[in-house]
Amino acid sequence: MGASGTILLIEDEEEIADLLRLYFEREGFRLVHRNTGEQGLERLRQGDVRAALLDIGLPGMDGIEVCRRIRSDSDIPIIMLTARDSEVDKIVGLEIGADDYVTKPFSPRELVARVKAVLRRSEERPISVQSIDVSGFVIDSGRRQITSPEGEVVRPTAREFDLLWYLASHRGLVLSRSQILEAVWGYDYFGETRTVDVHVRQLRRKLAGIPIETVWGVGYRVEG
Repeated sequence: MGASGTILLIEDEEEIADLLRLYFEREGFRLVHRNTGEQGLERLRQGDVRAALLDIGLPGMDGIEVCRRIRSDSDIPIIMLTARDSEVDKIVGLEIGADDYVTKPFSPRELVARVKAVLRRSEERPISVQSIDVSGFVIDSGRRQITSPEGEVVRPTAREFDLLWYLASHRGLVLSRSQILEAVWGYDYFGETRTVDVHVRQLRRKLAGIPIETVWGVGYRVEG
């Protein structure tokens, strides 16, 4: 066990933890479980965690705050687990740096597949340094950073960078949300496109002026 690395589950329901441990261990992962946000953050400091599965509805420090603290000094992939129907909770989680979310009840097999995909995408690196210039914004795949026309360096989250790189490297093409999910998140379209929309909105906020165009009813396109 553990050949595929350690996954941290921060979740207060023991039944879910036991079920997920079984599925992840079958795939060679080591799943470590903590019941509270504070315990999860302490475990994360040991430095061997490849990805975090984070329940929003934790007792005490909730999952939103835990996600915010993780993102303050780490870019490991985070998938939020939520039983809440509120769209606001999901959007807030994505806006503060979660890579994805899954609503309970969920398929353990699907969750394992999503973790594999997010790990594969987050750990892929180009063989050689490449850069793309879009309207004066230099997107550097080696340093995984963007430099504005004014010389300001912006380092987005891993998922935001992958999204922008994909759009920019297909400049001029209209890309559907399902295409983007498959290429950037690494899994087939499951019926939820808000993840893409929120990440595009975050890129627009951080990189005002970069030409990400919405093609209504289809998806997005980068021009420039």
